[in-house]
Amino acid sequence: MADRVKKDTRDPKAIIAKRVAQELKDGDVVNLGIGMPVMVANYLPEGVEIILQSENGLMGMGAAPEKGSEDVDVTNAGAGFVTMEPYAMCFDSAVSFGFIRGGHVDATVLGALEVDEKGNIANWIVPGKLVPGMGGAMDLVVGANKVIISMLHTQVVKDKATGEVKRIDKKLLKDCRLPLTAVGVVDLIVTEMGVIEVAKEGFVLRELHPDYTVEDILEATEADVIVPDDLKAMPIG
Repeated sequence: MADRVKKDTRDPKAIIAKRVAQELKDGDVVNLGIGMPVMVANYLPEGVEIILQSENGLMGMGAAPEKGSEDVDVTNAGAGFVTMEPYAMCFDSAVSFGFIRGGHVDATVLGALEVDEKGNIANWIVPGKLVPGMGGAMDLVVGANKVIISMLHTQVVKDKATGEVKRIDKKLLKDCRLPLTAVGVVDLIVTEMGVIEVAKEGFVLRELHPDYTVEDILEATEADVIVPDDLKAMPIG
C-alpha cells in the first residue's frame, strides 16, 4: 500500500473533494466543515446549483478567491477566505444554527479523526493538543439530512526529529477510541482509496479508487468491510 501512495502524484485531498462534490444534488443546501471539506466548493459540478452555508453566518458561500482579491470580511468558519454568490446573505450565529438545528441543511461535509462501523464519529479531540471544543460539528451531524465524511483513509505519524514514518494509524475502526462527537450519524465516507457507505451491517465498499485494490482497503481498515458484487470504480477525472 505504501508503494502505491508514493507512485500516485495526484493530490489525494483534491481527489476526495472532487468525489464528494459529485454527491451533491441540484438545489441542495450544504454545509462545509473546516479543513479539507472546504475544498469541495472548488469542484462543484457545472450546471448544478448548490447553496453553500458556512456556520459562522453565511448562506451562498462561493469558492476560494483568486490570490490578491481576498476580502478580510468574507471568511468561512475556519477563517479561510471565500467568495460570496450574488444571492448570498449574512446573518448571526443564532440564525445560522437555527438553519442547522431546524433540519434545513440537506448535507454536511466534515472531516474526522475516527469513524467506526456503527456510524459513530470522533472529530474534535486531537491527542496531545489543546483544542477549544467540538464547535458546530455536534449540531451539524444531527441536524443535517446527510452526513458525508471526507478524510484520508489512514493517519501517517512521523518522527518529528527525522521525518521518518513511525507508524500508520487506522481511522476506520470497529469502535472509536477518541471521545465521540455523535453516535450513529455518518452516512458516507470518502477517502483517497474509495467510497464507503455506513449501512446497518457495517462498512460497505461502494467504489474503489483505480490505484488501489480491495486488499489495500481491507489492510488499511480495522473494521470488517463488505465488498458487494456491484463494486464500482471511483471516478477521479
